[in-house]
Amino acid sequence: MIHSKENSEYYIWGNLCESWILKNTNKISIKQEKMPAGTSEKLHFHKVAEQFFYILKGEAVFFINEERFWVKQNESISIAPESKHLISNESAEEIEFLVISSPPADHDRIEVKE
Repeated sequence: MIHSKENSEYYIWGNLCESWILKNTNKISIKQEKMPAGTSEKLHFHKVAEQFFYILKGEAVFFINEERFWVKQNESISIAPESKHLISNESAEEIEFLVISSPPADHDRIEVKE
């Protein structure tokens, strides 16, 4: 089956951020997500899941273990398990990206109290 935003499960998270689940098995999760300008997720980590983010549109800012990384369109970044991280859109434009988690991170997310 061919997957796209038009035929995939959809949900809203955070402050009007959007997610389309393109693939979800017990081994891997692939989501296409969109974040409006000025939005951010909460600092968290995953005990088991490794994550890979690929920026399709715009520029994202990642905070990983207290370091800051700017990832532009057509660039990617990997996040190892146990790494405290978040993605933020500090630009004036929306960003769009793929997030691939192995295994899926849905039940492996621990928020960090700030």
